[in-house]
Parts: sequence; C-alpha cells; structure tokens
Amino acid sequence: MCLLKKFLYKKPKSNIFGCNVALMDTPKDLKYTSDHEWVRIEEGNRVKIGITDFAQDALGDIVYVELPDVNRVVAANESFSEVESTKSVSDIYAPLAGKVVEVNDVLSQSPEKVNSDPYGEGWICVIEISDKESMESMLNVQDYLALTVA
Repeated sequence: MCLLKKFLYKKPKSNIFGCNVALMDTPKDLKYTSDHEWVRIEEGNRVKIGITDFAQDALGDIVYVELPDVNRVVAANESFSEVESTKSVSDIYAPLAGKVVEVNDVLSQSPEKVNSDPYGEGWICVIEISDKESMESMLNVQDYLALTVA
C-alpha cells in the first residue's frame, strides 16, 4: 500500500517508490482559498483569479465556464462564476471583494484550458480589489497544501 500523500507540489515524471502518485502543481507565489481558488497579484490593486490544479483534477474534464460579467462588483466569498465538468457543476467564489475588470474570453471556446493550464491560460478573471490588506487572510502554499492532504 502506498503511504505517500496523493497531492504534493509537482506532477510526477514517473512512479515514486512503487506508487503511482498524482502530484499537484501548486505555485509558491500565489495565494489560495479553502474553496480551491488561486490569486496572483498583478499591477496596482488588480489580481488574477482561477481554480487550482487540485480543483480541476477533482472536477474532471471541464466542458464549460460561465465567466463573470465585466464591471460586476463582487463581495468576498460570493459565487460569481461556474465551471461545468463531465462530473458536475461547481460555483467559483470571489476570493476578494472588488470589481471584475477583465475575463478570459478564451475559455468560452476552450474551457479545457482550465484543465491543461490552470495557473496560466486557464485563468478566469481579473478583479480590481477594494482592500489590498484582505490578501493577508488568504492561504499561503503550505497552508493550502495542508488543507488538500488532510
């Protein structure tokens, strides 16, 4: 029986200690939520948002992404988007309060980018946050990883 945790930092190149282990890509420079969204600080008060590798893996093949409306004002923890997979439909929650200033229109035609590149081409939107200090309450990579393997 494999005693390794299922999710760690990077996807494996091969079998580890006789175990087929699916390892999670979790960039250290991002902030995370317990609902499996990630946040990357952009210029000024802007943050880019997406779902984590853990989330996309749990969802399975993404077939549709409902993007939030540009200029929509969102409250922290408010459902503002949806991701539909072959397994289920999941709400995406705004990790921080602010205004949606940009959406990733590529996902309208290629929702599978959320699976293939969740931290790159699979981002969902950019929010101009109203309180930069609210970032301090988000999870760092170690705390997020502890949440996913618990």
